[in-house]
Amino acid sequence: MPPSPTERDLFENSTMTFGQHLNELRKCLFRAIIGLVLGCAIGLLPWVCGPVVKFIQKPVENALKAYYQQQAIDRVLAPEQRELLRSAGYTSDDDLDRIGKIVKEQHVSLEMRLYDPQLLVSQLHLRPETSLAPPPASGEPANDVHGLREIVFFNPIADDPRTHMKSLNAQETFMIYMKASILVGVVLASPWIFYQIWSFVAAGLYPHERRYIHLFLPVSLGLFLAGAAVAFFLAFDKVLAFLLGFNKMLGIDPDLRINEWISFVLLLPLGFGISFQLPLVMLFLERIGLVTVKAYLASWRMAVLVIFVLAMLLTPTGDPYTMLLMAGPLTVLYFGGVLLCKLLPKAKSRFVE
Repeated sequence: MPPSPTERDLFENSTMTFGQHLNELRKCLFRAIIGLVLGCAIGLLPWVCGPVVKFIQKPVENALKAYYQQQAIDRVLAPEQRELLRSAGYTSDDDLDRIGKIVKEQHVSLEMRLYDPQLLVSQLHLRPETSLAPPPASGEPANDVHGLREIVFFNPIADDPRTHMKSLNAQETFMIYMKASILVGVVLASPWIFYQIWSFVAAGLYPHERRYIHLFLPVSLGLFLAGAAVAFFLAFDKVLAFLLGFNKMLGIDPDLRINEWISFVLLLPLGFGISFQLPLVMLFLERIGLVTVKAYLASWRMAVLVIFVLAMLLTPTGDPYTMLLMAGPLTVLYFGGVLLCKLLPKAKSRFVE
């Protein structure tokens, strides 16, 4: 039985040769790149790039502040460090507890230096008999080196130079500026880029299937931005806390470089944003008839395993915190995709508008 005119017209209108597909891909890529270049050009503006760089540094500076404040707390509370504090003149347990309270509540770091009592008295214009610190309970201080005594300095953690990121050379700051502009360009151009991606997909669909593009585009953009937000506001802090934990364990103080960090910032949100497209991919495959809802439910165990493997591959550090932060939402999104396939109505015939 020959096909009806409606079916024949739908088939002819949806058929594209391989060369036409390549040509459409070339056009969409070119338009997407143009949008990205315009977004990066906006990102090059100083009043745009400057706040972005400060925003990117914030998680690192917070992690370094927490690291050095905890280091100060450990120094106060550890028995061997308490002995050093006693040698510096803090002889009573009340003094030591007070120091620990100051470090915890007032967000300060602790530093111990040697000083010459006589020189300090003269520089402060004090009377010679002034006592700068009570003598230790038993004899001479353990850290007395040629008449020098140990003194404790409390530094506001925000002013501690160890909590600020550094650059190794003059040209590194230029690269930081360029990478920050790329990050701004990706964010600003993401709606246009997603539009071009779905336009290319729509070119190979039947006319009745192209209507899903109008639904997929805004939801796809929203999921991408949601994934990037999870990386920015949840993953970064956990990743840094995990990685700096090895510094504490090995006794190696961190000295982080912003150029290396900003490269990481570019990769992780991109991986999260792309992975969060899972529900739309599932819905799209179900709507074009490649996979059924029953097949999704039957293979959920294998899907969860694949999700965890992909989460491990898409996270640059491969640490368990980041992997779980990606795999957990993706597992929820997988079942959300199944629910989406059930809730959205589906045409009874693939040739009916």
